Amino acid sequence: MDNEIALIELVKKGDKKAYNTLVLKYQDRLVFSVYKFLKDFELAQDIAQEAFIKAYKNIEKFRGDSQFYTWIYRIAINTAKNVISTKARASEVYDNDTTDQLLSESATTSENPENILQAEQLRSEINKALQNLPEDIRVTLSLREFDGLSYEEIAKVLNCPIGTVRSRIHKGREMLDQTFSKYNLSNFEARKYE
Repeated sequence: MDNEIALIELVKKGDKKAYNTLVLKYQDRLVFSVYKFLKDFELAQDIAQEAFIKAYKNIEKFRGDSQFYTWIYRIAINTAKNVISTKARASEVYDNDTTDQLLSESATTSENPENILQAEQLRSEINKALQNLPEDIRVTLSLREFDGLSYEEIAKVLNCPIGTVRSRIHKGREMLDQTFSKYNLSNFEARKYE
């Protein structure tokens, strides 16, 4: 982190090579995180690039009370949310990584037609449940469960109190639990992520 602070100070003084170092350090991680949010790799790359440009132009506003990644992540997610609202792409918000994991656990090792049918039904239910969550809960839960951010980091990214983060995550897990309980996957298997 000390090295990161030194790089940011150099960037504030106009050192473009220092900023390039930050971009190289976080670019893949940021693209991946935005991709998980949007399910569109090219769009995720564009948004990450736009986020880095915005961050560079506003580097003086970076106060250093969080990690640089938390700050740029917030910029990227806000940019992605703007894209979603302008293009009405809410149905494509989540990727299938968690769905695939849950499906592979539920189908076990035998691939008989009954298990395949049950897995497809589960996939449909999971996608429907995720899409039906209110956006604030969906985003908060995604940051915690899929991106692994701490409650404190989520609060900074979303610019809301930590109590709100805890409440949204709890409510989201409860809402998903209703769907998953039919498949003996109560609590969204979320406890293993904590």
